[in-house]
Amino acid sequence: MGDEHDHDHGQDHEHRHPHDHDHDHGHDHDHGHAHGHDHSHAHDHADAPRTRADLPMGAGVGKTLFLDAPSGLAGDMIIAALIDLGVPEAVVHDAVATLSMTGFHLHFGTRVWSGIVATAFDVHVDAPQPERTYGSIRALLDASTLVPGVKARAHATFLALARAEAKVHRAPLEEVHFHEVGAVDAIVDVVGSAAALEWLGAEVVVSPLPMGRGFVKARHGVLPLPAPAAVECLAGFETYDGGADFEFVTPTGAAIVAAHARRSSRWPRMAPEFVGWGAGTKELADRPNLLRAVLGAAAGASADVGRHVVIEANVDDATGELVGSAIETLMGEGALDVWASPITMKKGRPGLTVSVLASEERADALAVSLLRETTSIGVRRYAVARVERPRRQVTVETRFGTIAIKVSEGPYGPPQAKPEFDVCQLAARTHGVPVREVLQEALAVFRAANP
Repeated sequence: MGDEHDHDHGQDHEHRHPHDHDHDHGHDHDHGHAHGHDHSHAHDHADAPRTRADLPMGAGVGKTLFLDAPSGLAGDMIIAALIDLGVPEAVVHDAVATLSMTGFHLHFGTRVWSGIVATAFDVHVDAPQPERTYGSIRALLDASTLVPGVKARAHATFLALARAEAKVHRAPLEEVHFHEVGAVDAIVDVVGSAAALEWLGAEVVVSPLPMGRGFVKARHGVLPLPAPAAVECLAGFETYDGGADFEFVTPTGAAIVAAHARRSSRWPRMAPEFVGWGAGTKELADRPNLLRAVLGAAAGASADVGRHVVIEANVDDATGELVGSAIETLMGEGALDVWASPITMKKGRPGLTVSVLASEERADALAVSLLRETTSIGVRRYAVARVERPRRQVTVETRFGTIAIKVSEGPYGPPQAKPEFDVCQLAARTHGVPVREVLQEALAVFRAANP
């Protein structure tokens, strides 16, 4: 589309290297979350030893990953927070290594804000990098050997950003030109965050995001903050006035949220298990420049036995796609189970009953969600009781990695062991084998250890 797409939205606006900077470094509203404009690193901390252990692949399956962003977010901060949370650094290194790009290297370190030692992530560019179009980035991803799940996430992120740029400039999608957004550090941020999120497999929830004010100098003009592409990407997510002339959320960070986050929440109902901190670079006057990632059990995962509600709605004018989407959304919002049953409605019309099993605490919210996500104009609800087998989770080491297994016990006959299917799917995609092979090996290893 030409040079009108030269918005310097790339490098995640973090500009983590000294090359190709055409921004005014002396202003808080420098384009790029100012995560790379403070090159003195006066607050950088020596690479302190990390006390957390690496999380196994699939550690977030069935759980909530909350991105708590009072200072906004950018691609490097997201990667840093996920590594600090427990995603192995090799996950990011290995994913980036599949791309046919050279002239850069990655660095993980630490930085201290308000006494909190957080992980910092930087892409050091060692050689000039080409400008790339959306089409060339898509081809780059297609030609890589990224596992399918990571490749799909990376494609989704760049597609969200391309659509935003195309809308802002009223240009055909294929003609959108990326410049610094297509530079190596932005590609690393997109691919690295995709790999880390796929490793965890958790549902992503993001806090309301602060929006900066003022203007930012781009390569071919001045743009208002928040950047137009960032606003387009954040459609449907909660935002608020950040109270400063500063770019709190970069377009790349916004695109990662758009591609992977399910919803906004000030703090989701969850039981925190692991916490990670990702550091920005610029010192802020009124808050630490940190992103907090919290992984924990989702709402309703530990509801008391016998205190449950069934919420139901009959629908005869919803497509299978709509019902499937509603089921996925309701599960993500804390339902214990959701199912659809075929029925015959008045006038002989075929229809479906969409049923939701919920804890009493979540019943009201899920009733609202059921009405919002289906074509029904009313729902009914009734209390139910159920008996559960006591359950625990164990992990086994297989040649496909660490696999979680749910073990159900109690006075109800022999224990039942079931590998977590989503974890097995991740392992199968990573190793290029059928999922049944991973399931069989996980059970064999478990039974060998528990004869």
